[in-house]
Amino acid sequence: MKHFRLNLDLTSVIAILAAGVLLPVMLSTAVGIVSIILAKDSDGIITGVLIISFTATAAGCGLLALVFMGKKARLARQQADFIANVSHELRTPLSAIRLYAQTLESGKLADDPEQTAQCVATILRETTWLNALIDRLLTWRAASKDVLELSLETQPVAEAVYDAIDRFNSMVSPDELTLSVSIETRRCVRHDAKALNSVVLNLLMNAYKYTGIQKQIRVSVQDRDNHVMIEVQDNGIGLTAAEAKHIFQPFYRAVRRDKGETGGVGLGLAIARHLIGQHNGTLSVGSRKDEGSTFTITLPAAENIS
Repeated sequence: MKHFRLNLDLTSVIAILAAGVLLPVMLSTAVGIVSIILAKDSDGIITGVLIISFTATAAGCGLLALVFMGKKARLARQQADFIANVSHELRTPLSAIRLYAQTLESGKLADDPEQTAQCVATILRETTWLNALIDRLLTWRAASKDVLELSLETQPVAEAVYDAIDRFNSMVSPDELTLSVSIETRRCVRHDAKALNSVVLNLLMNAYKYTGIQKQIRVSVQDRDNHVMIEVQDNGIGLTAAEAKHIFQPFYRAVRRDKGETGGVGLGLAIARHLIGQHNGTLSVGSRKDEGSTFTITLPAAENIS
């Protein structure tokens, strides 16, 4: 029997011992051999192959090995897709910034202050999009490492929502959509203002992305029993039941059925749900295909937090 020298922490050792004792009992009453080959990558993800040799269960053991290897392959594909998606998301605004910067540099608009102002506004808008993307990537990195620290304070929730709306308005053209806002609560919520701001902004960006030409987005904040509810509603393409089931999973991207394409890097909603969970709240979606979507954040009101 081959012996493997592995540098494992205590948790990994316990996992190996548990697998070596429990799995043979569950899979067979005969004496068998359990071999575990584990690898830990730079992101702390443990992958490996479990090989259990029993005379009567050889086929099943081979199947288990294939399952583990398949997960490793899927992870590699996800990583490759992620890099490609991020590259695409970076390239689009960078191309626009370069185009408008070159136009300004050429001096062709020196006598046209209105066009110059539009170029500058576009550059600022695209850099804001880039900044939001980088924020999402850094937040996901911190969350996946369990080093994301929130600064929770009891404060009015409306302020974070208004701030997110202001940021959103700076990222889009006001002529492209109708945005309505209804804030009907003065309650405070114990929350991290920056985190809640980023969640609401992400929901607004998604609503913008998945609506057509006549974009209509509605933001509402209201009391509901002992909670405060924040809703972002749009008149977009909506979600199928299958899409709604997976929409909060990391790297999942819904298809723009009206354009036959997907967008984003698939992290925004996963990050949003994680952040809301850190506030002891929930993030859910109600949607029907071709009828738009409503994303609902539910947070406990501050006076009800012990």
